Amino acid sequence: MGRLIVFEGIDGSGKSTQFKKLCERLSAEGRDFRRLVFPQYSEPSSAPLRMYLSGEFGKHPEDVNAYAASTFFAVDRFASYIKVWKEYYNCGGLVMADRYTTSNAVHQASKLPSGERNNFFRWLTDFEYRLLGLPAPDVVIYMDLPLETALEQIRKREEATNTKGDIHETDAEYLKKCHECAASAADYYGWTKIKCTEHGKMRGIEDIHNDIYGLLKGML
Repeated sequence: MGRLIVFEGIDGSGKSTQFKKLCERLSAEGRDFRRLVFPQYSEPSSAPLRMYLSGEFGKHPEDVNAYAASTFFAVDRFASYIKVWKEYYNCGGLVMADRYTTSNAVHQASKLPSGERNNFFRWLTDFEYRLLGLPAPDVVIYMDLPLETALEQIRKREEATNTKGDIHETDAEYLKKCHECAASAADYYGWTKIKCTEHGKMRGIEDIHNDIYGLLKGML
């Protein structure tokens, strides 16, 4: 079997920036790996989740329950695995993913009362890794960022790109729940936490990257 490294974090945490930076470094070093970004918005397998995120099933995330919404994202990952990277991974390849099953743990479990979340985490693991047959990550890099800073980053991105976020990104109360849930998921699953702030301020991109590279160097 191969190795699967996943980057996770709430919206605005900078995980995609760090994922891209590490992939660029590996490419410059001549490493052989596969790069995955979920959801696959341009693929047919993402149709239900695109409908969900655009508000066709309800204008608020809670309008679709955690278990139903999780299946939308899981099917997209399953299609990617079967069509794109299964053979490479089974032959020992290195796979890097921006989001994965971990995102259901962050975004969907947050819809449940805190006392029910561990049951959801167990269900999610069984559903995606055993029943669907998706590989479990070897390492999950979790970008640990205070909620207030994450919200600031999201709004700055919207202003810079003149865009509006999906139903997840525009619901501040939902993002608060995701932040709480992400901390619980990181502890439950044993994710590797990367602190994104120092003394109340965002750390530099290069500084964070060097931490991540140092942690992963032995398995890259």
